[in-house]
Amino acid sequence: MAKAVVQPRKKALLSRLNRIEGQVRGVARMVEDDRYCVDVLTQLSAIKAALDALALQLLEDHAKGCVQNAVRSGEGDAAIEELMGVVRKLAR
Repeated sequence: MAKAVVQPRKKALLSRLNRIEGQVRGVARMVEDDRYCVDVLTQLSAIKAALDALALQLLEDHAKGCVQNAVRSGEGDAAIEELMGVVRKLAR
């Protein structure tokens, strides 16, 4: 079971998610308005880049927080294995 944690950059993460949500709504409007495909694809690329940056920020926070604490408490092997599993998913 996943552990509950306090996100050190919660406000910034939520702000970024809200911006991404707005971008997705904008793309939906573009599709509804029959906008040029390349314009829609360009916006989708921007959304993907924003999501990737958000994921990397969360990954960094996880490594510097949860994984570091696990290593200090002697549970580093499991935490590193879990971290690498997440990295593999993000690298696809």
